[in-house]
Amino acid sequence: MFTGSEDKYVVRREAIFIVLAGLFIGSLAMLNILGLSRLIDLSFSIGKIRISFMVFIGVLPYPITFLCTDFICELYGRRRANMVVWTGLILNLWVLFILWFGGRLPESPSINSDAFFRIRALTFGATIASMIAYLTAQFVDVHMFHFLKRLTKGKHLWLRNNGSTLTSQLVDSVAVVLITYYGAKAIEIEEGVPVASYLTMLILSNYIFKMTSALIDTLPFYFGVKHLSKFLDIDPTKGYKPEKYDKTKEPIKTDENV
Repeated sequence: MFTGSEDKYVVRREAIFIVLAGLFIGSLAMLNILGLSRLIDLSFSIGKIRISFMVFIGVLPYPITFLCTDFICELYGRRRANMVVWTGLILNLWVLFILWFGGRLPESPSINSDAFFRIRALTFGATIASMIAYLTAQFVDVHMFHFLKRLTKGKHLWLRNNGSTLTSQLVDSVAVVLITYYGAKAIEIEEGVPVASYLTMLILSNYIFKMTSALIDTLPFYFGVKHLSKFLDIDPTKGYKPEKYDKTKEPIKTDENV
């Protein structure tokens, strides 16, 4: 039986977990459905040099998923973070099933379904590629986060936040572009454009976008952990920092331990 105070914190912890998990799953669903439906051209010039910088619209909500898993890692631990990652995989499979099943059902001849089948084809290609890249990157993120947390004994929050995300985002950027092009055949490259340079541009553009987003979210992550840990009555460093030496607890010497 919980006391009033304990019950209050339990409710708060579960509510915040649901919000973080919901934001993670919602962002994941959005990025898979939007996926490759639009290529955003953010190219710019430095003097006379033209820098190509392009990202698919599905990349926009992606950094939020890593911020959510970092919050869950820090506040709730590795087990819950991994549970959310596996839930994301199940969601990917559910999206694919609905798109496949919806495409198999008979349609009304009075309505043009070209838009649906175009999105369906793009989503199938993007989701299959992202499932592999996503699982790999998310587990790398969770593993690196806790590795750095153990290494620093719970200190240097900025290091585990950025270190885990930057490493996992590099893995994701390389994997998703290569798998989408070579495996799913869902990236179209104009004739005459060198494949290697175009894919490298996409990988670097995606990674730089994600890297910049990860560095920007350091401040809200610090702010969020500081205030949420108090609001939820959670010590994120528990089990990672060494216990302080207390002279009052020094064992009494006896003949057996002199």
